[in-house]
Amino acid sequence: MASERSPATKAPWKPDLATAATWGVLAGLAAVAVLPYLRRLTPEAFANVSLSFPMLALVQGVQALVLLGVLSLLGLRMGHRVGLGSPVLQGWFGAPRTATVATLRPWNSILLGVLAAVAILLVSLALDPMLPERLHPASAGTAATTAVEGLLASFYGGIAEELQLRLFLMTLLVWMLTLAGRHRPRAPLFWLAIVIAAIAFGAGHLPAAEKLWGLSSIVVVRTVLLNAIGALVFGWLYWKRGIEMAMLGHFSADIVLHVIAPLASMGPL
Repeated sequence: MASERSPATKAPWKPDLATAATWGVLAGLAAVAVLPYLRRLTPEAFANVSLSFPMLALVQGVQALVLLGVLSLLGLRMGHRVGLGSPVLQGWFGAPRTATVATLRPWNSILLGVLAAVAILLVSLALDPMLPERLHPASAGTAATTAVEGLLASFYGGIAEELQLRLFLMTLLVWMLTLAGRHRPRAPLFWLAIVIAAIAFGAGHLPAAEKLWGLSSIVVVRTVLLNAIGALVFGWLYWKRGIEMAMLGHFSADIVLHVIAPLASMGPL
């Protein structure tokens, strides 16, 4: 279990480099996969792009690969001192194993992700009637097309966003709160980092929300609140089970929100 690891002062670099490179490649692919979803949701943003779609996908993928690969490496190195990290991949690449599949409990992560998505849908049903009209309509598409695009986008949420907000940012916060990992972190510090990362996760979606509705108070509250609900769950999973289980929970939530909901005619969030 990730939270049971003792802080390490001289962790080997090779497993971390291999793990970070793997996450960077997967994040690059996920950044390409999310583009059809974004193009349907905000077509006006793509209308002003001078690059062809294949070239845009290439640029987006390479940028994500490099940036998230570097952020992953930083998170992994800091994580040794505070008991956070990527136990499955690091173990595969030769780091001392700190968890087994049994203790990671992947089915629990999936269930928590689904429950988070249900909570998000319920809160959304209460808040959505207060939203202003959309500034730009989304491109028309069938429920099946929307679901496929949502499936592709779910890989971005599950991989890229978790690398940014949990493996890097949350680890950085815990590392800083423990004076560069000199002291063993306690539960309140983890929860503080989880909450800060959750708020940052919600705030990070405000630019997209602004393109859809503008930035009224209800748009800000809805955007931050809905995303923070899931982020609190994913942060807890990262703390207790490692980044892989946080990714699994996030991916499961996105499948409900962006695949099952459109097919059920509830509309994507």
